[in-house]
Amino acid sequence: MRRNNAKPRHLLVPKHHWRRIMTIGGLLLALLGLWGYHAWRSAQNTFAGAYQSAGIRPDGSVITSGKPFAVLLLGTDTGALGRHDVGRTDTMIVATINPKTQTAKLTSIPRDTLVDIYGSQQDDEKINAAYPLYGAKTTLKTVEHLVDIPIHYYVLLNMGGLKQMVNAVGGVTVKPLLTFHYEQANVTKGVKIHLNGASALAYSRMRDQDPLGDYGRQARQRQLIKALVVKEAGISSIPRYQTVLGSLQQNIQTNLTFNDLMWLRFKDAHTSRHIDSQTLQGQPAILNGIDYQVAPQSEIDQVSNSLRRALNLPAVGNFQTDALDPLVF
Repeated sequence: MRRNNAKPRHLLVPKHHWRRIMTIGGLLLALLGLWGYHAWRSAQNTFAGAYQSAGIRPDGSVITSGKPFAVLLLGTDTGALGRHDVGRTDTMIVATINPKTQTAKLTSIPRDTLVDIYGSQQDDEKINAAYPLYGAKTTLKTVEHLVDIPIHYYVLLNMGGLKQMVNAVGGVTVKPLLTFHYEQANVTKGVKIHLNGASALAYSRMRDQDPLGDYGRQARQRQLIKALVVKEAGISSIPRYQTVLGSLQQNIQTNLTFNDLMWLRFKDAHTSRHIDSQTLQGQPAILNGIDYQVAPQSEIDQVSNSLRRALNLPAVGNFQTDALDPLVF
C-alpha cells in the first residue's frame, strides 16, 4: 500500500525533466524580454520625429510627480505638418489632468477670442493668429495669461492626423449632438454611430450647419477627443500602440517625450474614464470691420478658477503665473 504522504507516481517528475522545463521556461522569458524591448524601442523610434520642444522645457519631474498638470492642444487644418505654409490653430483646447483625483478637463478656447498676444506688439488680435505669427511657445504663453494657469506641455496636431488616428484604433463611437450630413458624416442627433477616420474628421469640421456655430464645433471636437482617449486607453500592447503613434508621425509636434507618453498611457490612463468639458464663452463683437469673440472678465475668471481647482491652485487674485511657472525659456 502507498503511504498517505507519498506522491502518486504520475505526479513524480524526474529531476532532469525539471531542469529541462526550467531551461525552456528561462529561454521563453528571455525571448519575451527581447521582444518587449524591441517593441518598445521600435515604438520610441516611431515617435522620435514628433518631438519638438519649441523652446518649452518643463521640469522633467512634472509628469512623474503625480501632481496635476496642463497640456495645450492645438489643431490646424491646412495639410501635413512640416509644410511651408503655417495655418492658424482653429482648435485650441486646454487639457488639465489630475492623477490624484483621476480626472481630466477639456476647456475649449474659441479661435476668434480677442487677446493681446503675449510678448508682442500684436494687440486686439484673434488668439488663433498667435501660432502662425510667433509659434508654439508664444501661443502657450498667451493662453497661460488668458486663463491664468501654468501650462506645461503643448501638442500641435494637423487635423488630418485625427483621421489616421481614429482609423488606427478601429474607429470611435459617439452619440451625435445634432442631425446633419456633411462630407462623409451623416449623423442623427442622439443615435449612436461608429465613425471611421474620414467620417470622424467631417464630424469635427462641420460648422455652418450648426446653430451654435464654432461653439457647436468645439463641443463635437471635445466629444471626439473623449471617445478617442477612451478607445486608446483600451490598447494594452506596445506593438499596437506603435501603430497608433505611426498614424501620427507626420501630423503631430509636441514637447512631450516618448517616456512622458508611456507614463501617461500606463500610469494615468484611468483619467480617461472621468473627463469633463467646458468652453470659454465669448460675446460677438466687430472691431475695425473684423469679427471677434470677446470673453467678459467674469467668464474668464470663472473658467480660470475651474482650471485652477483642477490644478490644485488658489483662486484667481492670489497668483502670479511667472512666479510659479515651471517652464524654462
